[in-house]
Amino acid sequence: MTARIDQLDLLAREEIVSAPVLSAQAEALSEGCTDRNFGLPAPLLLGSFALFMAYLAVMSIGFMADGLVLPMAVNVIFVAAFAYVPAKWATMKPRHDDRALSWAEFKARGIDTLTGRTGAGEAATLVLLLPACIFFWGVATVTIAALV
Repeated sequence: MTARIDQLDLLAREEIVSAPVLSAQAEALSEGCTDRNFGLPAPLLLGSFALFMAYLAVMSIGFMADGLVLPMAVNVIFVAAFAYVPAKWATMKPRHDDRALSWAEFKARGIDTLTGRTGAGEAATLVLLLPACIFFWGVATVTIAALV
């Protein structure tokens, strides 16, 4: 069974306390993320988007049917949204001074990851590996379906 608890009893047991006061550092942290560009140059992100769209094109052409028009259109809209929203988010307010690395800066400096500094070639491999695997999986699937 449940019983009603009196607020005065809670105050007496010190279970109700006042809200904590945020320090200046905690308040600055609560403003949100200020570096929103992921530290990657735009061509790398566009390459990832292009591989996902190429996968959808391969699957659309390989399994062409009237019933797949709507599902593929929905997939294209979602992939486009997954590329557009982060690109738009990086330029939203509040004002921030960070910008995406240029290709030359990326090649010279690489990026910082949780495991340490990563060179440009390794970072490009990390970013493009999954989209490339998905694309080649689509090519393999369509090839197998065509041969069987």
